[in-house]
Amino acid sequence: MVVKLPRWAPGQKIGLLGGSFNPAHRGHLLISQLALQRLRLDSLWWLVTPGNPLKETAGLPELSTRIAAARALVDKPRIAVTGFEAQIGARFTYDTIRWLVRRAPGVHFVWIMGADNLQQFHRWRHWRDIARLVPIAVIDRPGSTLRAATSHAGATLSRYRAAERDAGRLALMRPPAFLFLHGPRSPLSSTALRGGARTGRSPLSGRPATM
Repeated sequence: MVVKLPRWAPGQKIGLLGGSFNPAHRGHLLISQLALQRLRLDSLWWLVTPGNPLKETAGLPELSTRIAAARALVDKPRIAVTGFEAQIGARFTYDTIRWLVRRAPGVHFVWIMGADNLQQFHRWRHWRDIARLVPIAVIDRPGSTLRAATSHAGATLSRYRAAERDAGRLALMRPPAFLFLHGPRSPLSSTALRGGARTGRSPLSGRPATM
């Protein structure tokens, strides 16, 4: 089986942002741009997952549909959209990262997650092993950062927390290593956007949505 990945080369620093992207939105772009700049990444990959094991997948649009919509949104040459997890049969983040580390030796991968995801990180399969495989950058999210820092995973990983001023070196740090990144924040969420699409109202204001 030939699995096509975005371009990579040994020595590069590549961020990984996983999710269902249902739908992809400008908030994803804001997070990605922040990570690219602050972590000094060469590129960032959006890993569009076949389905989140911790979420209900009934009604989830086809993977190809979500990938196409994400690619239509992306306007940054250093952001690549990929759905290779379906090809390799990976259902869990640990399996994906372990496969990538073996498949792309010499690449310095960084896992990117929102602070809201760190709150439930302890529910992810082999979450401690994920932290041992790659450094982790946690992006500040409205109303989530304090709870994330004091969550089970946040408290467990606190001894490995790097200073935000060292963000540019995170990709080269030996894991476990993680830090919080603060910057412009977007109130957008895929859940809210789906709700707005169903009701015909803006997820931010409650007013009728405009195209």
